[in-house]
Amino acid sequence: MSERRGGTGMLRRLREKRAAAASSLPPTAHRAPRPAAPTEYPELSFEDRMATVDFRVGERAHITVDSDRCRSCTTQACVTACPANLFAPTADGGILFNYEECFECGTCYMVCNEEGAIDWTYPDGGYGVVFHHG
Repeated sequence: MSERRGGTGMLRRLREKRAAAASSLPPTAHRAPRPAAPTEYPELSFEDRMATVDFRVGERAHITVDSDRCRSCTTQACVTACPANLFAPTADGGILFNYEECFECGTCYMVCNEEGAIDWTYPDGGYGVVFHHG
């Protein structure tokens, strides 16, 4: 391919030019130093962790649970898998679920072994979980 049509000669010169410019800089001049990773994280209770999160609750539940299907479930893995502890078994073998403090992680949907027992979608725009760092 000829150089007039954007051939390899032009690309080679561009690469050489970039390599020359990069070699004249100190190795870390192109990026900010990364802060040191903490060696230990402070112990936080579940309640303290939940206090760092806001929930913008929409009118439409983004997760629905078919309690009738849950009654035939032998593991009820959603109860122990949910990081926000939003699933609770009932005396008749069903499941109670509260979507208002959901992290939207989808863990319940992934561990559910009863096809169709959990219907999971994202919340409507502007609603859902908001994480605060710090």
